[in-house]
Amino acid sequence: MVDRALPDDCELVVSVDVMNSAIGQELPGEPRIIIGIKEPGIGRTGKIDCYYGIPEKKGLLDAKIVIGLSTYTDDLTARTRVSESVEAERAAGAKVSEVDVGKQKGTLVEGKDEQLLIGSLGKSTFVVRNRNNFIPKEKLIAILPVLAAQSMTPPV
Repeated sequence: MVDRALPDDCELVVSVDVMNSAIGQELPGEPRIIIGIKEPGIGRTGKIDCYYGIPEKKGLLDAKIVIGLSTYTDDLTARTRVSESVEAERAAGAKVSEVDVGKQKGTLVEGKDEQLLIGSLGKSTFVVRNRNNFIPKEKLIAILPVLAAQSMTPPV
């Protein structure tokens, strides 16, 4: 895992093969990408979201897994954004726990309709979202950290 430049293709975030292998099944559709904008007010210098498992004739809201990467002006800003996001989820009633993501730590946030693994590495942040309880609760710690670590690992 490295503090990496934002890729411009979801295959460079988590490839379809790695995604399918990690979750143990083939997801429908092709990944869709949304490239976010810079937000100087919060120190964000770039953003990319990849939507996986969108059934045919469905939209982004129907994605099973969403992986988002963002870059910030510095390490502190990235860590602060993660902390603020985690606290907002906790305040909304989510269960929060620390998990290993490679050699780093991440925060698993278990909400009613989605679970997410969020963390930072240098100036970058990652979030892996499990939408609509797609991955069963008992498999979250086995799957989400694998996807998070892969999202922060550039292809060789």
